[in-house]
Amino acid sequence: MQYIGEILSLVVAVAWTGAALFSEAATLRIGTIVLNVIRMAGSLLVLGVILWVVTGFPLPQYLNAEAWLWLSLSGLVGYVFGDYCLFNSYLAIGSRYGQLFMTLAPLAAALAGWLILGEKMSLMGILGMLVVGTGIGMSVLNKGGGGQHRPHLKLPVRGVLYGIGAAVGQGVGLVLSKLGMEHYQDGIAVHFGGDMTQAGAVLDYVPVASTFVRAITGLIGFFIIMVLSGKARRLAPALRDKKGMLFTFCAILCGPTIGVSLSLLATLYTNAGVAQTLMSLTPVLIIWPTWLIYRQKVTVLEVVGACVAVAGASLFFL
Repeated sequence: MQYIGEILSLVVAVAWTGAALFSEAATLRIGTIVLNVIRMAGSLLVLGVILWVVTGFPLPQYLNAEAWLWLSLSGLVGYVFGDYCLFNSYLAIGSRYGQLFMTLAPLAAALAGWLILGEKMSLMGILGMLVVGTGIGMSVLNKGGGGQHRPHLKLPVRGVLYGIGAAVGQGVGLVLSKLGMEHYQDGIAVHFGGDMTQAGAVLDYVPVASTFVRAITGLIGFFIIMVLSGKARRLAPALRDKKGMLFTFCAILCGPTIGVSLSLLATLYTNAGVAQTLMSLTPVLIIWPTWLIYRQKVTVLEVVGACVAVAGASLFFL
């Protein structure tokens, strides 16, 4: 089937839009920390089933110490820090603006790749930074009023900081994950004595197995935060909240089940840059449902700004 990779990428963008909306609804009912504990546990279950189906074993295999270290750090940065900020941004500024700030994630990944891996930032990447910044500015800044000519934020600063923190967490977590997967592949190669033909089938599922390891760290991290913050007592009532659990289940279904699985599949059928660009359309796709559900006022400039930000993010993958 022609364009199957592109179609799958668009389905992923829609799935992640749903995950953002359901996560916002669940966060409002059961809170950020408790939601993430349940979400991480659900993600582990889903990823374990995926591994079981494709490898015959529900747990990652052939992990070496270096892979554990870097993937665990990735889980702490990407999930515990990044998702903590992301879900709090949903509470402060809503999922539409929260996802808009996630277009900064490629910038964070590019800078982290330069600092940690020594990767060079291309001229296209620098241009992408400027375009993303322009798009976000168009969406979140108001023109000065009341005799003031300077633009000002129409969002609470706390929500903006959470949004930026979420993007930094995802971007840096991605680079740490890449480093961890490289060590994971090295470990697999050693296990199979350098016979990459025999190791081929295992190597194909390194991203899923790596996500499983990151989710373990995420679950442990959020569980510790929940206990230390005295919110463990909220877990049982949250599990009895039927609507909250329904929203959480839908977020897990749209995120790690459909989103992660199809995103990996999409890259097998089309160029990774094309796939990532199409999957990054969430900030644009989420505008209409948030208006429909929450009746959030949307201006033409905000829509244009979201499109510009997504276009800028796409430049990182060209």
